[in-house]
Amino acid sequence: MRTPGRAPEREAAATRQGSGTSSPAVRATARLVAEADGRGGTALPVLAGDGPLALRRTRGVAGEACVTVVGAMSAPLGGDRIALEVTAGPGARLRIGSAAATIALPGRAAGPAHYEIRLTVADGATLHWLPEPLISARGSELLMTTRVELAPTARLVLREEQILGRTGESPGRLTSRLTVHRAGRPLLDQELAHGPGAPGWDGGAVLGGHRAVGQLLVVDPSCEAKARTPRHLAETAVLTPLTGPAALATAVAPDALHLRRALDAAAASVG
Repeated sequence: MRTPGRAPEREAAATRQGSGTSSPAVRATARLVAEADGRGGTALPVLAGDGPLALRRTRGVAGEACVTVVGAMSAPLGGDRIALEVTAGPGARLRIGSAAATIALPGRAAGPAHYEIRLTVADGATLHWLPEPLISARGSELLMTTRVELAPTARLVLREEQILGRTGESPGRLTSRLTVHRAGRPLLDQELAHGPGAPGWDGGAVLGGHRAVGQLLVVDPSCEAKARTPRHLAETAVLTPLTGPAALATAVAPDALHLRRALDAAAASVG
């Protein structure tokens, strides 16, 4: 089931895509619910896009539901507030990707853009959150938050990639925070800030001149008994075990291609 965006968002889309002028700031929340269908597959009783976030079901395999997030208009721009809420019910298997990179752009509306992602994964459910990179364009300001709630036997693979500036340009201001709770207890809480006004973001202790940064988080209860130790995956990539059945790979790279290769190597290493 899919429901269209509200009228204000459709009008904003027409303004941004048609006339090329800036539209008023957008308020939009897309929602997705996945449930086990009782026959070894996964149903999507709620698949509701809104504003710039269009949701499309694509072909899955082995009982897994696949959804692609498609950008319906330019977003996020300054002043926008957009959100995506995802719930994977007990036993559901869900994989979410995006059709293209998300580009944070400057806008005429006052204040930064806000993009909030809320992921809830129930017992026995599996969620792969694997969007394309987020690009911070010059002059933009984006506050991005990702909040994850995991049940004790939930499984998660989460990838984040951030590209600071398009080719040949300086980046905008990007602040991102990732919080993950498992069984009601904190598993990971971190915040990164890059671009103009962020202290030391381009120094040797943070990016060291690189323009791409990303991480891969894997949470799997079946690995709880396995002992892991921190190790380098490459010159600028490291794999760190977390308390509980989880591992976090972090990498910096000169560009998006090298960053994806580093995170793919991390995925293979974690298994």
